[in-house]
Amino acid sequence: MATKKRKKRKPFWKDIKFKYRLTITNENTLEEVASLYVSKLNGISVLLFTLAILFLIAALIVSFTPLRNYLPGYMNSEVREQVVDNALRADSLLRVLERQNMYVMNIQDIFSGNIQTDTVQSMDSLTILREDSLMERTQREEAFRKKYEEAEKYNLTNLAARTDADGLIFYRPAQGIVARPFDPEAGHRGTDIAAQPDGSILATLDGTVLLSAYTAEDGHVLILQHTQDFISVYKHCGSLFKAEGDAVKGGEAIALMEGKKDGQDNGNGTHLHFELWHRGKAVNPELYIVF
Repeated sequence: MATKKRKKRKPFWKDIKFKYRLTITNENTLEEVASLYVSKLNGISVLLFTLAILFLIAALIVSFTPLRNYLPGYMNSEVREQVVDNALRADSLLRVLERQNMYVMNIQDIFSGNIQTDTVQSMDSLTILREDSLMERTQREEAFRKKYEEAEKYNLTNLAARTDADGLIFYRPAQGIVARPFDPEAGHRGTDIAAQPDGSILATLDGTVLLSAYTAEDGHVLILQHTQDFISVYKHCGSLFKAEGDAVKGGEAIALMEGKKDGQDNGNGTHLHFELWHRGKAVNPELYIVF
């Protein structure tokens, strides 16, 4: 029996190469229609070839369609460019937010009295000196605030005057007090500001220098053209820093106060005669600027 079993066993290679005949026969006539010789080796080869074709098709689909973006670690140039652009935008927004926060904190320091408005310090140094909260209003300040709001509640003149300057921030042209107010009926179409000799004179708005000259009546004179049809005039200046055609920024020093009394000052001492014109008409600067 053992001998017969050993004779029936075939080597592995001969077994997979052994061919089987597959016959297709007509059931009615028993006629052989077709026949096919196959082996286990042929079946394995066909299966492996089919799997290889399917793998190749799947690889081509993934490689040349948007499905490749879902593969871990893969990123095409468009997606990579978008990611970099978004990162740069986020970094820019973060910088803008930080600068705005620093600006607000510096304003808090100025309001609280820790920083003088005329000091020159860097943004970082001002931020280091800031406080976390604004100084609380005292009862005296609250009473003054209520009194002022009640007095200006029905002041339609001031409200109407500022409609032509929406979006503009006027800088005070000089540090001082009003020596003579705006009085067009008396021929005084500006505001005289008494200030320290040789003090800085600032541009009230961004603009362009129309005139930079010396006159016998008004001394050194600067005239600036601004947006929204505004023109500012600076008379009785000392030294002039700007020439005709120069562009200036609001708050920029454009001249110096005189170092001596002006004979046309009517006893007010060293002063700046400041005029503000809108569409060819002199307007009261005190409606736009807090002196």
